[in-house]
Amino acid sequence: MSKGNEGLRTITVAGLLCFVCSILVSVTVVALRPQQAINAELDMKKNILISAGMLKSGDDINEVFDSLETIIVDFETGKKVEIEDPKSYNQIAASKDPKRLVKIPAGLDLGGLGSRSKLAKVYVKRDEAGAIDTIILNVWGKGLWSTMYGFISLAADTTTIKGFAYYSHGETPGLGGEVDNPNWKNQWVGKQLFDEDFNVKFAVNKGAVDNTMEIANYRVDGLSGATITGNGVTTSMSYWFGDHGYAKFLSNVRAGEI
Repeated sequence: MSKGNEGLRTITVAGLLCFVCSILVSVTVVALRPQQAINAELDMKKNILISAGMLKSGDDINEVFDSLETIIVDFETGKKVEIEDPKSYNQIAASKDPKRLVKIPAGLDLGGLGSRSKLAKVYVKRDEAGAIDTIILNVWGKGLWSTMYGFISLAADTTTIKGFAYYSHGETPGLGGEVDNPNWKNQWVGKQLFDEDFNVKFAVNKGAVDNTMEIANYRVDGLSGATITGNGVTTSMSYWFGDHGYAKFLSNVRAGEI
């Protein structure tokens, strides 16, 4: 066999091998896609429950999550609206869809978001009498390097924080990444989001919180070496709980209209 034929045979075999491998990889990706979607949904449910302090070791995530009611809220009115499949509604995706978003006026865009969805996806847990016990809301805003996505849970009074957790961000480990530190997140529990007139007062402090301070009930410790990340947390809270965010909805909750 000539050297030319040997080279052609080598190239042919290599090409066939690559083709077969690409087919196998494609088949594997397609086969795993449904399971990946299931895992992603389960992880999101887990983060929602963690933010509300509702998940304990050994709990069945789906079973606990089914105790929550999913409602869709119109930001403009703060009232519940009916859509075909509320559980499949994606508030993040809607905030980037020209047909489903609202541009945030520059003077109100404290979180640096640019736009938000017209509708909000809200999770509520009701007590045996049907009254709201816990409210879980999606919040996000700009940090130093990334957009930080999280959930915050509130008590029925709409101002007492029951829990908070980011589920996605790209902040620097050991600095802004300390937003994942359980000790820091635990500081949120029991803090107040609003003052007595329901103006947003919660903020990340500059440095450690002095519990003798008058505003201590509205503050969590600052993140050492991550001032911009901490400011991003504060501004996102100010936006999402202001008039362009969840304020109207929470007012309706306090009025017993949800």
